[in-house]
Amino acid sequence: MAYTGTIITEAKLAFYYGANVAAGGSTADASDEWVLTAQGFLCNLVKYDIITNWATLNAIYKLLFTEYAGHYAAVMAIQYDMNGYTSRIEAEDMVNIHVFRMEKIQKLLEDSSVQDFMGV
Repeated sequence: MAYTGTIITEAKLAFYYGANVAAGGSTADASDEWVLTAQGFLCNLVKYDIITNWATLNAIYKLLFTEYAGHYAAVMAIQYDMNGYTSRIEAEDMVNIHVFRMEKIQKLLEDSSVQDFMGV
């Protein structure tokens, strides 16, 4: 399946996944679905179609959207296959780190207006 995510590249996903996330076909195939889910969530969160209008968005907000999608996909990848971690606790700690950052980004986006997303 070809990757179709708009707001984050496959290469950047690997950065968010980290060293212990299982590599290979099943995770790679699921990555697209996880990113699409994050994109849908973000569009609903900010009440604006950031995917269709990606090219016109403010560069700073693009970074937030990209980071959120990366953290979301990483959480899903860790939960999907924890075999790369020395323990379930280590995997859960990694999930908690990603979720903490996602919550901070979500708060920033909730406090913003659509005008903030528009490029200048």
